[in-house]
Amino acid sequence: MSASSSWRHPVPPISDEERLQRLMRLRERMEASGFAGLLLGSTESLRYFTGLVWHASERLCGALVTMDRLIYVVPGFERSRVETLPRLDTEIATWEEDEDPTALVADLLGNKGTLALDSHLPLFLYHRLVRSLGAERLVDGGPLVAHLRMRKSTAEIALIQYAMNLTLDVHRVAHTAMKPGVRASEIVSLIDAEHRRRGADNGSSFCIVSFGTTTSLPHGAEGDQVLATGDLILVDTGCHIDGYCSDLTRTYALDEPSAEITRIWNIEREAQQAVFDAAHIGAPCEALDAAARRVIEAHGLGPGYRVPGLPHRAGHGLGLAIHEEPYIVRGNPTALEPGMCFSDEPMILVPDAFGVRLEDHIFMTESGPQWFTQPSTAPTQPFG
Repeated sequence: MSASSSWRHPVPPISDEERLQRLMRLRERMEASGFAGLLLGSTESLRYFTGLVWHASERLCGALVTMDRLIYVVPGFERSRVETLPRLDTEIATWEEDEDPTALVADLLGNKGTLALDSHLPLFLYHRLVRSLGAERLVDGGPLVAHLRMRKSTAEIALIQYAMNLTLDVHRVAHTAMKPGVRASEIVSLIDAEHRRRGADNGSSFCIVSFGTTTSLPHGAEGDQVLATGDLILVDTGCHIDGYCSDLTRTYALDEPSAEITRIWNIEREAQQAVFDAAHIGAPCEALDAAARRVIEAHGLGPGYRVPGLPHRAGHGLGLAIHEEPYIVRGNPTALEPGMCFSDEPMILVPDAFGVRLEDHIFMTESGPQWFTQPSTAPTQPFG
């Protein structure tokens, strides 16, 4: 069963043909690693390989991938529902409420071979699998899956680009609505409505709107806020298109800000550019984080994670999950390759005063990095 006929975007959704290619590459890596199977839970990796989207719960609903079979493992009473959903059309094995689904997995796998596990399977299922298969037959399938998912195809990059463009347009609408006296909750509602109007999956996937001193809290504050004259504004939001994420942050002022805010904003933009400039094929991810910190520390901030300065990693991978491999962080030696997509957001935090986060995303090509969206140009000019 293919994607819904209600699709109305100019960029195509992921095709069944692409998912079959993903399974082929997965099986090549399974064979090289000596794995007999991979068990997928109700996770983004289930969607990645099969197209099936299912909510996680205490019941196992996923898929077993072997060298020659793809088998959905489904609660018996949910079979009819699964059959109606977009997914690769293949066999379905069911288990009943008084049965252990891991015994079904063990039976399908057979009495030989190692089973790789989706790294987002819940712990209770791991313990049941230990009883059904033995711990010696279970291995972490996370690295196997991450290796495939972090190298995006042309179709994936097109979906992310479309989602980023859509969210950037929503940011522009939010910017025009910023007036002294407006509530953060009003802007959040506006952003969600604009994402929905443009056809994003279920509106905003998240939204942070902060004013004044609350911009110093990286992920926002509880409660509502009211924009006051002279407040710094931080808006961080995104959406999904065919499951693929956008994620953009703009920090700006409506009027010319103080000299100190302007100074920090300019350092932030310099650090963001340093990450981009350090992104070349073969560079380790940690080198990009280090490039941002060199800029920040050269201006007397930090060092390390100390604030005022950069209190977290400089970026994260993005795809079907808003945070995924590769992570742009100290200690990550993963070399950049074509198809990798990640954020560039070395936020500078000044405790109890303000914070500046400029977040745009990069995708790697054979010739180097490309922006999904153009960075801000000045504290009062949030759109490049």
